[in-house]
Amino acid sequence: MQVDATQGRLKQSVCQWCYGDLPLDQLATEVAQRGMAGIDLLGPDDFQTVKDHGLICTMITSHPLEEGLCDPQFHDMCLQSLTTSIEAAAAEGWPNVICFTGNARGIDRETGMQNCITALDKILPLAQAKGVTLVMELLNSRVDHPDYMCDQSAWGVELFRRLGSKNFGLLFDLYHMQIMEGDLIRTIGDHHEAFAHYHTAGNPGRHELDDQQELYYPAIARAIAGTGFQGYLAHEFMPKRDPLAALSDAVRQCIV
Repeated sequence: MQVDATQGRLKQSVCQWCYGDLPLDQLATEVAQRGMAGIDLLGPDDFQTVKDHGLICTMITSHPLEEGLCDPQFHDMCLQSLTTSIEAAAAEGWPNVICFTGNARGIDRETGMQNCITALDKILPLAQAKGVTLVMELLNSRVDHPDYMCDQSAWGVELFRRLGSKNFGLLFDLYHMQIMEGDLIRTIGDHHEAFAHYHTAGNPGRHELDDQQELYYPAIARAIAGTGFQGYLAHEFMPKRDPLAALSDAVRQCIV
């Protein structure tokens, strides 16, 4: 039986890069058939394709992951990229643009946070004027992204609190934070106001949401929905089996 994400409380999407062997037009067809809201991590060149299928881009790309806001040498580049992405999001009426701290490169965490605030204070007025949210991703530095600064939820939540802007939030990547700290459901309950977006994947390996990994996504999805979350939960796993069957199974587990 075909799954229908609209039967649940969470708006689901999927990251296109995980399905690189599928043309975007074919992926968009499959996403729409499953009642999903859209596709994550696209740029303007891909917008028309998702619109043709009644979808949105649930998270728009921006500056490079490793060259980010915690390091002032990258501020001009990041702000230029973010400006372009905010304008593109606003033109479509879409909500989210991703951003990153980047790698620390020897910068301590307090200085890095202040550097992020300095840069974000310059761009958040534009985001607010355009009705766009800048979403900073939490990533693990243990396995996939060595030296990435925003690798703990507590650090990201403190940045969120210091900024105090309704146009800034965190991308709580469940795979990455399981690697770094675990205790995901408690963190979601305690700090959900800081989380503007979620990513899924199985751990270890960033593969399917199946019985070969340690996260139980129905319970996690219930916890997210229970907070009244109105954003998007995007699947970001790399399928090892039939990718479309894996996507259907992931959607089904998160219909709560």
